[in-house]
Amino acid sequence: MSAAGQYLLLFYRPEESWDELPEEDRKAIVGEYFALVEDLRVKGCYVTGAPLQSVTTATTVRVRDDEVVMTDGPFAETKEQLGGYFLIEAESLEEASAVAARVPAARFGSVEVRPVVPARVAVEAG
Repeated sequence: MSAAGQYLLLFYRPEESWDELPEEDRKAIVGEYFALVEDLRVKGCYVTGAPLQSVTTATTVRVRDDEVVMTDGPFAETKEQLGGYFLIEAESLEEASAVAARVPAARFGSVEVRPVVPARVAVEAG
């Protein structure tokens, strides 16, 4: 696929909502993710992706006045937590957004679509 660019799809959802689902519903949703990944692979637009462990496993790192400060947990308390991501190639934001609408997390959380700045552009701008 000769894509116009890469897009990061960030999946947000309330973590407790996943834990509250019956096991068969969780398995069905995971199956939807696998089917979507396979479809995107066949179309040549899937680059990578992964689910993330719970925010309870997160560590936030800040450097202030040359001092490293590490805090357990995410940076901010929110209703929805980052639960995973896909990196895809797409011709446009509209095409990437259409893929985002197919992500199961969009039904019970949200999917943020972010264009990726190519590394060469980021280096040239720096």
